[in-house]
Amino acid sequence: MASAPGDYTGQSAGEDSRTPLRDFLRTETGSAAVLVAAALAALVWANTAPAAYASFWQTHLSVRIGALGPSLPLRAWVNSGLMTLFFFVIGLEARREFDMGELRDRRRLALPLAAGISGMLVPVAVYLAVNAGRTSAHGWGAAMSTDTAFALGMLAVVGRRMPSGLRVFILTITVVDDFLALGVIAFVYSNRVSWSALLVAVGVFAVILLVRGLGVRRGVVYALLALAAWGALLTSGVDPVVIGLAMGLLTYAYPAARADLEHATGLFRRFREQPTPELERSVRAGLASALSPNDRLQGMYHPWTSYVVVPLFALANTGISLSADQLGRAFTSPVTLGILLAFVLGKPVGIAGATGLAHVLGRGRVRLPIGWGAVAAGGTLAGVGFTVSLLIATLAFHGTRLEDAKVGILSAVIGSFLTSWLVTGIVAALPHRARQRALLGNAETIIDLAVPVDPDRDHVRGPRHAPVTVVEYGDYECPYCGQAEPIVRELLGGFGDVRYVWRHLPLTDVHVHAQAAAEAAEAAAVQGRYWEMHDLLLSHQGALRLDHLRGYAADIGLDVGRFERDVRSHRGAPRVAEDVESADLSAVAGTPTFFVNGRRHHGAYDIGSLSAAVRAARERAAVMAR
Repeated sequence: MASAPGDYTGQSAGEDSRTPLRDFLRTETGSAAVLVAAALAALVWANTAPAAYASFWQTHLSVRIGALGPSLPLRAWVNSGLMTLFFFVIGLEARREFDMGELRDRRRLALPLAAGISGMLVPVAVYLAVNAGRTSAHGWGAAMSTDTAFALGMLAVVGRRMPSGLRVFILTITVVDDFLALGVIAFVYSNRVSWSALLVAVGVFAVILLVRGLGVRRGVVYALLALAAWGALLTSGVDPVVIGLAMGLLTYAYPAARADLEHATGLFRRFREQPTPELERSVRAGLASALSPNDRLQGMYHPWTSYVVVPLFALANTGISLSADQLGRAFTSPVTLGILLAFVLGKPVGIAGATGLAHVLGRGRVRLPIGWGAVAAGGTLAGVGFTVSLLIATLAFHGTRLEDAKVGILSAVIGSFLTSWLVTGIVAALPHRARQRALLGNAETIIDLAVPVDPDRDHVRGPRHAPVTVVEYGDYECPYCGQAEPIVRELLGGFGDVRYVWRHLPLTDVHVHAQAAAEAAEAAAVQGRYWEMHDLLLSHQGALRLDHLRGYAADIGLDVGRFERDVRSHRGAPRVAEDVESADLSAVAGTPTFFVNGRRHHGAYDIGSLSAAVRAARERAAVMAR
């Protein structure tokens, strides 16, 4: 589930910038294969050595300090212990989307919220309809929650032509989904509640809020308090995984500030001059403080949840004995059929129906972030229930009904994959114009570039009124900007309808000649030779002293005397300062940072990634123009 956006100086042209959302998408998609492997391993284990499988996960493990401490079966340690970490990561990504992502525009929260709620209520209604009048109706909670890892993993397989906004749409829905599912676990499927222990848990959480309000940043303080709340919830009978989501939602996310990065640079320089243990600790603290707690915690825990916690959960809970008789009985069971129909039918109907209803009732004020074809695909992809559904099934059922529920959940994974493949295939078969409208819709995107491009003021290369604009904040001494330059040239050569804008962001704390080089480019602009000087500066990044700059001016035919006077008088400094101010307004902290039609480009800046971003922007511009 979801570091500051891709704006640091130590990134090569072929290397992905590490942003929370991109890391989340990459690790969750990759971990889907590990999750499938763990589920298959559980099935093999349970069918080849059923007694060993059952006895292993029923083994008790005690953690005690004196007479205090829990004693739980291994399966319970996974379900109530390790899964707390999984929900913590979900909470972190939800908070990041709320602080920095699509949901920072609060008007965009209503639609995914409605879709998420409806995407749970309709499947529950389907399950209850199938199980009406039976005691199995109590297990309705197992038929409502989407598995984020599986959903995004299937999107990577069947939805390669889907817009990137679909991933964010699914992610937002599943966050709502998981939040409500945790409420169901806590209040419907928990054991008899001990109110005294629950009050202790609430009191500990109040202390957490107080400590947070006081600005305490020590992670160990929050970890100890969260552990205390977890223990109190476990004692109370309320499933303690809820504390994981709550802690994640409390964790701030914000982009790295240039001032913090400059402070970290200063600390490192002091350490370079005087490498003492005290300064080493200061450097580490300074580097950590430059990133938000949300970024740092996601980097620490997300791979563990994706590749260890969730696969372990699948290994502990998926194992059931499969036989012809077992499957024949299961597919006549209202539990199996209710879960299967709830996910494969109820989820898409609930999500697409609520999305359409919100759009209609909003009378145009609630605009879809993606087109109808993508919404339909998102609904079918959300029909894969696994992790939380298995968790609730283990709480709601026992014996034969639990086995039937597991068959239904596994069958829903297959059914969701097939329906998603069908929907995406139908959308792909549409004529080009209809397909683009079905995928992209007509919603306006959030603009990250605070100061719009002004062709009368900015340095523009390419058609003046091109439908796609690529803005780069760069530093002439930054080696990564130099590596990006041939990529930009190739991009402009491959697309005839793209204009390119360079804005200055000299990182003077690390590049001593960057400011002078930027002012030299502006001095060349006064004589109408900006781009010629720009190209020379990027191709001679190791030679940017004044004598070098004077030579470049002569090479491109400038009036050298006038050029030198303009450089020495810092005539271009105000213009450079304007660019730096616009970078600060757009939360740009390093170079190179790219914007494509006003949206920050997250990811690698190789030709493939930038070309894909340009094509997506061009297609959306074409749809919006109709």
